[in-house]
Amino acid sequence: MSLVQHFQRNQHGRDFAVGDIHGHFSKLQAALDAVDFNPAVDRLFSVGDLVDRGPESEESLAWLARPWFHAVRGNHEDIAIRHVANGKVDVSNYTTNGGAWFLAMAEPRQEEFADAFSAMPLAIEVETQAGLVGLLHADCPTSNWASLEAKLIKRRSARDRAMWSRDRIHSENAEGVAGVHAVIVGHTPVREPLRLGNVFHIDTRGWKPNGYFTLLELGTLDVPPPERMLEPALPAADDASIETGVVGSLLRWWRSPDGP
Repeated sequence: MSLVQHFQRNQHGRDFAVGDIHGHFSKLQAALDAVDFNPAVDRLFSVGDLVDRGPESEESLAWLARPWFHAVRGNHEDIAIRHVANGKVDVSNYTTNGGAWFLAMAEPRQEEFADAFSAMPLAIEVETQAGLVGLLHADCPTSNWASLEAKLIKRRSARDRAMWSRDRIHSENAEGVAGVHAVIVGHTPVREPLRLGNVFHIDTRGWKPNGYFTLLELGTLDVPPPERMLEPALPAADDASIETGVVGSLLRWWRSPDGP
């Protein structure tokens, strides 16, 4: 599996990015219908976290099999993979944060999902008429996109940051990422799409009743005007416990001799 998956420019249709889905595929389909998404020519790129929290997490495998749907690995996929690998996750915390559906499945079925999630890249890059657009779940661990793949291969900390970090959005770091037209991420819930430099945060909580799925067209980066894009991010309460609980235990495991 390549950690960075590359896509040529779409010559026949549109490319969209969507924020965290968290088991709400019917709601996502309604959002696609609203923009007249055409699966014959259009493509949808997900910033990860396909599962947990919502009632349709098991549909993630069917969506991953669709030829027009492409997703990077999020921290919730990461937890499922690690649970199957050696069970060294905080099960209580995982359940609280939406993992009960996964824990309830028989081991062979868990392994099927873990295999599919393991095949997901950590980053996607898409050629557009405006330039190269990159997608990650949480943040780019390098200041220049050109060095991303090498760092992901060499450093576990870089892979962790790509799936788990909130540093950029919490510090309101607007320096951006060089070597790429734009970077699209999710992970931290925001009220509206938020831009920091050339990094776009689009997890507008489509998985919650009062949220919505942002479908960002990659060719135009069509988003709300800049004066609306610096709304403060929501407190990360929805994922805070999973970051401090599960990740804390995982980081201790990663530093141990038997870490992955």
